[in-house]
Amino acid sequence: MTYTIGEFSKITGLTVKAIHLYHEKRLLVPNVVDRETGYRYFDERNVEKARAVALLRDMEFSLAEIAEILDGHDDESEILGFLERKKEDIESRIRRMKSVSASIETILRHERDAAAMSATSRFDIAERKVEPVLIASIRWRGRYADSGKAFSRLGRAAGFGIAGKPLGLYYDLEYKEEDADIESCFPVRRKIAADGILCRELPAGECVSLLHLGPYDQLFRSYAKVFDYLQRNGCRAEPPIREIYHKGPGMIFKGNPRKYLTEIQIFVTR
Repeated sequence: MTYTIGEFSKITGLTVKAIHLYHEKRLLVPNVVDRETGYRYFDERNVEKARAVALLRDMEFSLAEIAEILDGHDDESEILGFLERKKEDIESRIRRMKSVSASIETILRHERDAAAMSATSRFDIAERKVEPVLIASIRWRGRYADSGKAFSRLGRAAGFGIAGKPLGLYYDLEYKEEDADIESCFPVRRKIAADGILCRELPAGECVSLLHLGPYDQLFRSYAKVFDYLQRNGCRAEPPIREIYHKGPGMIFKGNPRKYLTEIQIFVTR
């Protein structure tokens, strides 16, 4: 039985435009092409192949993949291996997309939290209790400005295990220009194993806290307020000092330093 292209379109559920495309791509070669008129005519074997092409397109195979399947396999049993590899590839992409989605949600949540904190806080000094937190960290010595390198390395190691905002532990109570003792940290959901990365729990404790809005080079103004408070209340600072970076340079954009939001936490004894 031979069919015109219109009849073939009706039988297979393919548009004439799609049939022309598949002919051009050598996926559906008509049984006969009239040399004088250029009319295409199809037979039962074309119908079977057309349905296979339509099914594979519905499963989001590319035309190149369909050509590979049709050229290299004669029946369904022979394409099972190909379909299994396609299934594994799709599942792998789904897992990656879920991880990317979780990462984006973490960024969005942090940005929303920082915006809410900036909008509602009066930036008063407060005494508060800090709960224990599991961290992954790198302890190093150097310049404060090099903290970004440590956080970048730590972020790559911790990956999607990061469970909170970055924080720095500063073991010197005085300013150090070149040889500051610093521990760069991320809260994490569980311990990670990576060269040069420490994992431990920061203990709970009582601290004096102040939010600083603005660039890092202006943090000294907020530190002055905190140390004045400690003196007035007979408190003594205990290292390490914590800085929690609620909003700072992002993973993609540097952002506006005037909108950076840093929480200073100084643990005290009386």
